[in-house]
Amino acid sequence: MANDIEKNKDIARRLVEEVFVQGRAETVDEIVSPEFRSHSWPSTGDGRGDVKGAIERVSQGLTDIGFSIDDVIAEDDRVAVRVTATGRQVGEFMGMPPSGKSYRIGEIHIFRIADGQIVEHWDQIDTLSMLQQLGALPQRG
Repeated sequence: MANDIEKNKDIARRLVEEVFVQGRAETVDEIVSPEFRSHSWPSTGDGRGDVKGAIERVSQGLTDIGFSIDDVIAEDDRVAVRVTATGRQVGEFMGMPPSGKSYRIGEIHIFRIADGQIVEHWDQIDTLSMLQQLGALPQRG
């Protein structure tokens, strides 16, 4: 069981590093289940296609994308990854015109892994701080 937990942690790390940061579609095909479902964005029913679509949308609006893994915590088939995410907005992103500004925020991603593939995803992202840093909302006082 402990060995499975370590394997699941490695899969979650690979998703963050190879997919979120590097945008590697071949990694999506390897470690994301065709039945993948994110509870954070709409699903088309094509799990791998949904992940690849999210990568494409992000890469059109952001550059200098970074994810520093702060914690990886696992139990049974769930892995929680806490990261510090950075990026610079160079194109339209979340409906906002390009700002050229950078952001640094905290995110928590939870993955459910079965048979060596990610089948579910949940996240909590500090979107408010991101929007403030990108100039879409006023800064907190």
